[in-house]
Order: sequence, then structure tokens, then C-alpha cells
Amino acid sequence: MDKSIIILRGLPGSGKSTLAKILSESGKYPIHSIDDFFTNKETGEYTFDFKQNHLAYKQCENNTENSLKNGVEKIFIDNTFTLEWEVEPYFALAKKYDYSIFVVTVENYHQGKNIHNITDEQLKKMAEKYKVKLLSEI
Repeated sequence: MDKSIIILRGLPGSGKSTLAKILSESGKYPIHSIDDFFTNKETGEYTFDFKQNHLAYKQCENNTENSLKNGVEKIFIDNTFTLEWEVEPYFALAKKYDYSIFVVTVENYHQGKNIHNITDEQLKKMAEKYKVKLLSEI
């Protein structure tokens, strides 16, 4: 059985979460996201607090590692991953647990709106930092 981590990255509003739900086959495979930390499980209300962002990153990594330990066939991770350091822990986890890893960039061709109250100015700043790696190191 091939085991895979599929990272879905893109700017807020690009459709990462929607695509993750589709690819996870309606929850057959887990989806881990930093947004989970800020989402009230009872009400579904999303409340971001930058001061707790480091805890959200750690929780997402821990949840991913738990899925890896359990040998889940496919694991989806849905985050912006605009900076390279954000994705590095997942490459390390994939190596540690012998998983293949794929990075999929989701583009906003459907004119989706982010639900996180991120301003257009903030989105532009995020986009400027965004790097796509089309070739591995040669």
C-alpha cells in the first residue's frame, strides 16, 4: 500500500478546504489544518488569534504525526504554506514514517473569498512571499 501526504497550499479563499473535502472522499481520509485550532468545534465559528498561531502550527503537526503513526493511507494538510519553513516539518515527518509527499498549489480561478477576514492588502503581501518550486534541487 502506498502511503501519501498531500499538502494543499494556496492563499486564503483559493479553495484549499473545499478541495481537501472532495479529495478526502467525504472524510474517509483525515484533513489537518491550522484553521482547526481556531475553529470552535460546537459552533463552527472561526476566531483567529495571531498570538496563538505557533500553537496552531504545532497542533497541526501533532495531528498529522498521529495519523502517520496509525498508518493512514492518505493524509491531507490544508494550510496556506506561503513560506518554505511552514512545510519543512511535513517533509521530515514523511521521511520519518516512509510516506510519499505531494504539494499541490490551489489557485483562485473561481474568485473565491477568504472567510478569515484577511484584507486585500494582506493577501497581496502573502502573494508576494509565495514561492512555487517547480524543480527539485539539482
